[in-house]
This record gives sequence, C-alpha cells and structure tokens, in this order.
Amino acid sequence: MKLLCLLLCMLALPTYAQEGPLAARVNGVPITQLRLERYFAEYLEDQGRALTSIRNPSVYKRLRDQALSDLIDRELLWQEAQRQGITISDTVVNAQVDQLRQAFGNTRSFEQRLADAGFDRNSFAEYTRQELAAQQVFMQAAQVVEPDPAEVRAFYLANQRDLQKAQNQTADASVEEEQGLVLAKRVLIDQQQSQARYALLQRLRDAGQVQRLD
Repeated sequence: MKLLCLLLCMLALPTYAQEGPLAARVNGVPITQLRLERYFAEYLEDQGRALTSIRNPSVYKRLRDQALSDLIDRELLWQEAQRQGITISDTVVNAQVDQLRQAFGNTRSFEQRLADAGFDRNSFAEYTRQELAAQQVFMQAAQVVEPDPAEVRAFYLANQRDLQKAQNQTADASVEEEQGLVLAKRVLIDQQQSQARYALLQRLRDAGQVQRLD
C-alpha cells in the first residue's frame, strides 16, 4: 500500500491510542485490535473486496491473518529503522503531511480529522516520520547489484517463452532478442529486489519476538 493511502487509512476512524484489546505484540510493542480492524478494512479495499461480501469464515480468518502479518512487518521495519539510526527530516515529513492535507481539500477538514483520530499536528507528524523511516528501510533492501550480461542472457534463455509473450513482437529476430534481453534484465532485477525485501522481513521476523493474540 502506498504511504499516502496508509495515512488516510489511519485517519479513517477515531482513536489511534494504543489502548484496548491487543491483536499482537512485536518485541513488546502492542498492536491493538482497533488498529487491526482499521487496517483490515483498508487491506480488503486494496484487494477490491468488501467486508460484508466475505461469507466463508476460513477466508475471513485467512485475510485477517494476512492483514495482521502486514502490521507486524510494518512494526518490525520501524524498529529496524530505529536500530539503524534512520532519521527523516522535518522538510520531508512536512511535505508528506501537506500532501495529505491537500487530499482532504482544506485545512479545517484535515485538522478535524486529526482531532477525531486522536492526533494533533505534532503527534501525527511523528507518526508520519515513523512510516517514512520504515518505508526507507524496506526500499534500501531492494538495492541489489545490477546483473551482468551473462546472467541476463541465461535468465532470458530460461524464460524465453514467457518473456516473448510480454514483449512487442517483431519480424526482425535480432531486434526481438534485443528487446527480450532488455525485458529479461528488468524482470530479473524485479525478482532480485523482491527476494531481497523478503529476506529482510524474514530476518526481522526470525530475530524478533512476535506474539499474535488475535
């Protein structure tokens, strides 16, 4: 989910306070049921689903568990950002908050929504700073070494049929192969970045103490 969408989600319902029944603890930090419920609604919306449309209890539980896993990962990333000493400048935070304010249309509506959600300007700025720092950790993990031409060609040959379906077809075989190699490099880098991000999350999960209570 994009950060702006997440921040909008956090303002969608009142009371962000870390109080009430818990859904999980992440290295001692609580994730409340209220926070999970709020995030779950946005999680389903991102997938084009409505809560009322889920009739199967096992499907409901699976999707809810996935949403809670996402929240746990976000908390792990924020804690990792703290360990790494990542800081987000006031300029960057203010720009993100201003973008969100513009999404509400006017300052009065935005500030009212902040108040309804239990935030003031300062506390919401700090929450935004945390989300930006966690996002930075996640993006840093995707900085992989560019594959060399031999690696790209090997990947292209191993996946040639699938890649040909995705690329523009041409009568010129040499041009077709050149386009295929460009596409292969992009797909290979995407795969390596996904693997690197997954490896980071797996490392944080394995090293952390996560207690699911939901």
